[in-house]
Amino acid sequence: MTDTNGYDAFEGAGELLRALSAPIRLAIVSELAQGERCVHELVEKLGAPQPLVSQHLRVLRGAGVVRGSRRGREIAYALVDEHVAHIVADAVSHAGEGS
Repeated sequence: MTDTNGYDAFEGAGELLRALSAPIRLAIVSELAQGERCVHELVEKLGAPQPLVSQHLRVLRGAGVVRGSRRGREIAYALVDEHVAHIVADAVSHAGEGS
């Protein structure tokens, strides 16, 4: 790993994987792969408390995985890059292969 640019790519990949490391964040990304969602929609779909969903959205937003845009009085969240949805889908599929 003498190539600095290559190492930077590994650093970025590590940050992305850390951001995705919680099961609820994987579920949020999977849900957002279907389209924009507001917090209350994610809460309803995931069955998780609103403060928990908001906390995990904050982590995903900080990592550049999701972005929020105002929709009236609410904020709608969407994936910044659809590649992340594929990474999550592949990880979930791989995990299911062992069952």
